[in-house]
Amino acid sequence: MALLEAVSDPVRWTVLDVLSHGPQCVCDLQERVPVPGNLLSYHLKVLRTAGLVTTSRRGRWVDYALAGEAHARLAAALPGAPREVAP
Repeated sequence: MALLEAVSDPVRWTVLDVLSHGPQCVCDLQERVPVPGNLLSYHLKVLRTAGLVTTSRRGRWVDYALAGEAHARLAAALPGAPREVAP
């Protein structure tokens, strides 16, 4: 799935917005993103597959965070974004 296609869904955009403020436990995401748990899991999977979010386990909990390159990759994917010139 293309990067911009992955973020084009309002639910996924909301997840990215929440994660832009710092890592969140999936239980906290469920409180902030108004969709059923199974649908949230699907959207998180799409964002993970696109390389925009990462996960880490903390006991029973799964924490989600923006991937380190998420901002740069999204900015570069926008039309008209400056392209980095290879040396």
